[in-house]
Amino acid sequence: MIGTLSYQALTTVVQTFIIIGIALLLGARFAGGATGFAVTILAAVLISIVLASLSNALALLLRQQEALIGVSQFLVLPLQFLSSALMAISLAPIWVQNVARYNPVDWAVVASREALSADPDWTTVWSRLGLLAALATLMAWLATRAFGAYQRSL
Repeated sequence: MIGTLSYQALTTVVQTFIIIGIALLLGARFAGGATGFAVTILAAVLISIVLASLSNALALLLRQQEALIGVSQFLVLPLQFLSSALMAISLAPIWVQNVARYNPVDWAVVASREALSADPDWTTVWSRLGLLAALATLMAWLATRAFGAYQRSL
């Protein structure tokens, strides 16, 4: 489990560097500088560990690729659309704003966006990263438990 999560984290780091590099090449400027980039990479790694752990656990429990794809898409797409990743959350209906408050994708987006801003609210950044770290730890533990259940069933 640690190997697959490490691989996913490394892949996420490379992808994040590529996206940041493309943004810089296209003229984007980020007042948060290197610290903001580091927080963005950390937030991306944490959310990828959450989602990879969930995916690993589901794969071990469901044992059908089609079911895994269906469940993953059923969860991941709404999490993205019910976050501030695509539009300012203040423009969304109140119920979406309430859902976003408990949405780990939104935690990653808010931490990253805030850290890259000119005057970051570090309380917001660290609280969102803390929530992501706690959830990543919980999900990795659950994935490890699913692996144990899978081994016992063989």
